[in-house]
Amino acid sequence: MENSIIKINQLLDINNFSKEEKDYFWKIITPIFYHPEFQKRLDNKLYPHHGTVSVGTHILHDAIITYKLSLKENGKNKNLNIRLAILIAMFHDLYELPWQNSPIKKEKFINKHGFVHSIEAIINSINWFPQYFENIEDAKIIIDGVIHHMWPFPLRAIDFNIYNTEINNLEKAQFVPKHLQQLIISSSCRLKFFHISLSKSKFREGKVMSKADKIITIKKELTHFNSYKSLITGNNPDLYKN
Repeated sequence: MENSIIKINQLLDINNFSKEEKDYFWKIITPIFYHPEFQKRLDNKLYPHHGTVSVGTHILHDAIITYKLSLKENGKNKNLNIRLAILIAMFHDLYELPWQNSPIKKEKFINKHGFVHSIEAIINSINWFPQYFENIEDAKIIIDGVIHHMWPFPLRAIDFNIYNTEINNLEKAQFVPKHLQQLIISSSCRLKFFHISLSKSKFREGKVMSKADKIITIKKELTHFNSYKSLITGNNPDLYKN
């Protein structure tokens, strides 16, 4: 954990965070960062995300860039909630199981990782961090931002109810309050085309976070051929070398 803290602070320095910005950033992410499920996802042997970068490290990179982009956005229009944008970043990839070199076979193609992992992530986030979803207006923004962070990649639309969807943490969906389940369903069905949603987030916080995700993924993490190939095949031979 100590190494992770040092690494995050180094990234904050690289991105020219002032002391006040560092304190603000850490205040927001600390309860999430120290949660055992997040700590587990910092291990790139357990949870390799893009290439050999752990999903936890990816999330933190996204959160840092989301913060910086949010500051720029608020220079133009000061109604973006930076705290919520960072929370979307911290929650967006808290999916259940690692996807690279996974033996799990999905019954339907549209239930593969890329289409459903944001649904798994928001279910886990609500279960592990319910305090962030108590305010319904905040919950709407966070849920919509997490659900649509992969745009323009299509999202699996949840038809009728969560329990019809083939996800890896389906048993945890029952612990999501009904009104939040309905927010997940309605968000996933916006601009629905057959069984997928083609919508982006309708909130500025989600749009900024989605942009940060593309910057980190394309410019910082997908640096090898096998990393790109794994996005299509699910298999990454580089992981066997570590």
